[in-house]
Amino acid sequence: MRLSPIAASTLQMKHFRATSVACAIALLWVSGQACAQVVEGGISLKSSKSIQDKPQPQLPNDFPTFVFGDRITGRPEIETVIDGRAEMRRRGTVLKADRIEYDQAKDLAKAQGNVRINRSGDVYQGTEGQLYIDANEGYFLEPHFRLLKGDARGKASRIDFVDSQRSVARDGSYSVWHTEPGIPDSTDWVIRGQQIRLDNETDIGEASGGRLEFFNLPILGAPYLSFPLSNERKSGWLPPGVNIDNVSGLELVVPYYVNLAPNRDLTLYPTILSRRGLNIGTEFRYLERGYQGMTRLDLMPHDQLRSRGRWGLQGTHNGSIATGVKSVGDLGVGITLNRVSDDDYWRDFPRASGSLTQRLLANDAVLSWGQGPWTIFSRALKWQTLQQPASVITPPYDRLPQLNSRYSRANDGGLDYSVEIDTTRFNSVRALTLQPNAQRTYALMQLSRPVLTAGTFFIPKVQLHSSTYSFDSALTAGPQAGRRSAARVVPTVSLDSGFVLERNAQFGGREFLQTLEPRVFYTYTPYKDQSSLPVYDSGVNDFNFATIFNENAFNGNDRISDNNLLTLGLVSRLLNPSDGAEIVRLSYAQRLRFKDQLVTLPGGVPDTSRLSDMLFGATVNWNRHWLLDSTVQFNPKIRRSQRGTLSARYSPSDYRVLSATYRLNRGVSEQIDLGWQWPVNDLWGDKGKEMGRGRGQGKNRWYSVGRLNFSLRDNKQVDTIVGLEYDGGSWLARAVYERLQTTTTSANKRILLQLEFVGFARVGSSPLSTLQNNIPRYQMLREKIENAPSALTNYE
Repeated sequence: MRLSPIAASTLQMKHFRATSVACAIALLWVSGQACAQVVEGGISLKSSKSIQDKPQPQLPNDFPTFVFGDRITGRPEIETVIDGRAEMRRRGTVLKADRIEYDQAKDLAKAQGNVRINRSGDVYQGTEGQLYIDANEGYFLEPHFRLLKGDARGKASRIDFVDSQRSVARDGSYSVWHTEPGIPDSTDWVIRGQQIRLDNETDIGEASGGRLEFFNLPILGAPYLSFPLSNERKSGWLPPGVNIDNVSGLELVVPYYVNLAPNRDLTLYPTILSRRGLNIGTEFRYLERGYQGMTRLDLMPHDQLRSRGRWGLQGTHNGSIATGVKSVGDLGVGITLNRVSDDDYWRDFPRASGSLTQRLLANDAVLSWGQGPWTIFSRALKWQTLQQPASVITPPYDRLPQLNSRYSRANDGGLDYSVEIDTTRFNSVRALTLQPNAQRTYALMQLSRPVLTAGTFFIPKVQLHSSTYSFDSALTAGPQAGRRSAARVVPTVSLDSGFVLERNAQFGGREFLQTLEPRVFYTYTPYKDQSSLPVYDSGVNDFNFATIFNENAFNGNDRISDNNLLTLGLVSRLLNPSDGAEIVRLSYAQRLRFKDQLVTLPGGVPDTSRLSDMLFGATVNWNRHWLLDSTVQFNPKIRRSQRGTLSARYSPSDYRVLSATYRLNRGVSEQIDLGWQWPVNDLWGDKGKEMGRGRGQGKNRWYSVGRLNFSLRDNKQVDTIVGLEYDGGSWLARAVYERLQTTTTSANKRILLQLEFVGFARVGSSPLSTLQNNIPRYQMLREKIENAPSALTNYE
């Protein structure tokens, strides 16, 4: 044993013997620097800025050793024997036993009786063992062990320590245990093997002659079994997935994951569909310093139901390109791919596409640049339209290409101004669009002078919209029929103003800060006949609080609405005076039209109403459990609502949420949407435990999950998702039924069954993405732990 000068000065003898109830020689070293120094009158401590989680990689050869015990005997530099409550500490290792013999020359510690080793948070307990302290080599007989990562447990007839990161358990077992306050630690699944190799450096466990037992029943066996020790990625076969589909039949997928690099991976998805045949899916992901993306290809050589080959391609790429010129900077790149083999693909594989519109697949590429007030981008957009003979849709226009530049300045001498210039080549199938293809160029200039104070705002603005068209063929209708070009210049003037009043108020026994926020918006645009112009990218804005204060009633740039109208709005809010949180929000808005709006889309009718529909909105978040939100579009002429949405959500705690939404679009649709996640045990009075997000509410609990979408207008169920989840502590089970409407007469149905061994693997077909995408505020019973636990967690 090497002693520091402080301790060595007190032991000037060849042999020493110390006996007491608690006798110790304690030396201290932190981060390779002595944290104590001799000063006149004693020892003073030096402060450390932080606690070191792990020892530094390179430590001096004379790193000190701590020994404690009832009786310590030995010869300096040769041997030390500790009897009774023996304890030895060095670097990240703590060794405890009834008796410890330490050979200093060999750096070998032999321990007997109630032996316990803590190696940087990994704890081993057994009857006998020996360890080369610096080399971290040795063995342990009949150990029970607990690993820091994942709270894994196990036992073996013998465990051999290869080094500080690797060990081998003979006739061993491994499992991730369920820990819960008030309940003994337990597990219902275990991996057994003739040899279990644990590698903390690669976070991989390997079992030779391994098998997975669930409730003592073998459910999986293999000569070689590999499993993760943490959430880090590793190459290998992933658990198989099983899916039951009413069209494709039984689906069995056995994924293989390839961890190409820390920032790149590849997953193969060979899938057998009992009614269709073999599908081979491949997904490649990458994350580089300046870009990231994903590509997925599904290939079915022969679909037995369609008697042809099928394929689907998806891809995204987003990032930047360094130009190498400091004054220019980087270029932005964005690419989106969505292509399939045939028009029936969306119907046969409704979950395969990442597009929000399953029958319209966008293929988009954008190159952009921005610096200071300038932004420039070029774009190529091409659509794949999946047509059906019984339901032909008008395809959108491709943009091949689009060039756009914008110069914008804010508060430049009190002025805000911008200039935007865009030229786009529009192409589509004329037989379906009934319009000629064209090159369109427009310029939009805006100038405003905001006047802002603490409680008021006044923003006058002028706009000038200029557009020119060059058609591939002559126009066939309207006053410009026969012409192959057209032009349009339209000015717009608007005034936006409002103010905010505040007062202290009290409602329901609570103190609030109440606001009153009126707003007045006026806009004028003279009439310009645009009936001859084709429509390439314009549509009517939805009538809501976000668009009622816009200058233009249309989106896009092919129609500029003529306006002479005044919009009145009023908002009142109740705010929490302590933190400013919004508790209640009440809104109203309505337009007053002084002149008929004559500009319309093809087939549209001029708007001659002097008063628009009234918009009412209310949001109430009275406490953290309840949320009410509603919007109503009310027609004062017929004194009834035209459209409306009423939503309510109740969430008293984690894993308890009920949501209901009623949607009305009079004459078009009327639907009720219900969603929930709720413990079934509540029905018999078992309220569970509040263990925090991502940990569930305790062992042996059932959860009901689902979403129901019902059409009152058609008196039928549209989409259905219902399921059950069970928390077994160390394992979870899920069963979900899903029905998604694909057409007015058909629906796609499937059953998703999954068994999750917490910390090990998920077996079956995962419903998690379905639940997360469809149930508002759905919470997983176990969530991934992003940060590895500290070695100080099990500090002794």
